[in-house]
Amino acid sequence: MGWASELLVVVSWLCVVGCARGIGANWGTQASHPLPPSTVVQMLKDNGIQKAKLFDADDRVLSALANSGIQVMVGIPNNMLASLASDHKAADRWVAKNVSDYVHDGVDIRFVAVGNEPFLATYNGSFLQTTYPALQNIQAALDAAGLSNQVKATVPLNADVYGSVTGKPSDGDFRSDIHDLMLSIVKFLGDNGAPFTANIYPFISLYEDPNFPVDYAFFDGYSSPIVDGAITYTNVFDANHDTLVAALQRNGFGNVSIIVGEIGWPTDGDMNANQQLAQRFNRGFMNHVSSGNGTPLRPGPIDAYLFSLIDEDEKSIQPGNFERHWGVFAYDGSPKYELDLRSTTTEVAAKAAAANSSSLVGPKNIKYLERKWCVLKPWVSLDDAEIAPSVSYACENADCSSLGYKTTCSDLDTLGNISYAFNSYYQKNDQDNRACGFSGLATVTEKDPSTSTCKFDIMIDAGAAESWKARTLTDLNLLWCIVLPVIVTFV
Repeated sequence: MGWASELLVVVSWLCVVGCARGIGANWGTQASHPLPPSTVVQMLKDNGIQKAKLFDADDRVLSALANSGIQVMVGIPNNMLASLASDHKAADRWVAKNVSDYVHDGVDIRFVAVGNEPFLATYNGSFLQTTYPALQNIQAALDAAGLSNQVKATVPLNADVYGSVTGKPSDGDFRSDIHDLMLSIVKFLGDNGAPFTANIYPFISLYEDPNFPVDYAFFDGYSSPIVDGAITYTNVFDANHDTLVAALQRNGFGNVSIIVGEIGWPTDGDMNANQQLAQRFNRGFMNHVSSGNGTPLRPGPIDAYLFSLIDEDEKSIQPGNFERHWGVFAYDGSPKYELDLRSTTTEVAAKAAAANSSSLVGPKNIKYLERKWCVLKPWVSLDDAEIAPSVSYACENADCSSLGYKTTCSDLDTLGNISYAFNSYYQKNDQDNRACGFSGLATVTEKDPSTSTCKFDIMIDAGAAESWKARTLTDLNLLWCIVLPVIVTFV
């Protein structure tokens, strides 16, 4: 790496540290009833969040961020990588439409995220041939548009692209099957002063390994730390982060800056996903960030984006039911627990933090649908042959991810499970009467069926333009004609 490239890396690092202080947040939009973008932008401001990471280039979201003072990482979905990799003109057009125009209109775009975890082992190599060429073409388009000093192209990568055969961070290296590709990408990032973006999830370590030590996932001490030479690691975040640092150093790229693109803890959908553990993790991480100490191999400020800002009830649950519950705010913007996100931001935000204690600040004047719910008729026999296919249909087309072993709704009996499924579908369909039919099994009630731990939600009134009603509403009068091979187990 020549002196010019080294200078570029230093300038980029200074910008990451000085221009984007404080915690960022991932703002996903896979929700049936999303909050208005202007409302979410105000939530970001009220909570001192100065950076937003997006997964696409939604016009409503980007327009709402104009002149907000919030720095933006705009995303390119994986399904666009092939076209951007094969046609540099397509990349030029994408940058012109989704970066240049918005920068001109006052959106402070700092990064373009080219793909999202494209090298996940579960993708079976689907994006191995297209990610790097797409990255090159997007960066070239940014250069041609005169934006390369402000906007950098990066690739958010899952932490599975690196590892250590010994378990010690100092032995970190990139995954053997993509090693050469990773070195090409890292060199390109370094040459262009762009950061390496890694998504680090201690929760997933715990979820995938029943023998994983629980305390090691958090930041408040672990009785059997990893000793790596003169360094002792008491939490898996530092160890994981430094495994990446070691991988970069081992291959001659120790000066490349690092962004933690996603980090967080879900609140439902798994036995280890609850509000208590999520608060413990996020508080610990915020304290870690606030200390400014960094990690043993990379001292200094940590640049990170919490995953995520708000729950998304339309995310894929293929990885697990917890996928719809990563938000520090619920679907309606209500805070789930106390958490201070303003401790590393500006002096103004610090004063606001002191004034608001450690409470998250939710939106104001949210309008909900009517206070009514769809439930199973109490006189219906649980042996009715229509129940299983009806519940299957409701859960496949709505959100039943809070049902299951040791989830927030695990206290429900069989009737409660059925009613929860019916209500989820009913609410998602804006309380349309046709959405509470289920072959005559269901009825609308004004009595709240919620329990002390399980809330039967009422959706926000998001307006016809953004609500589920704007999509095709399946006529439930035909439900009994549909045969679904799904077996439903009631807890």
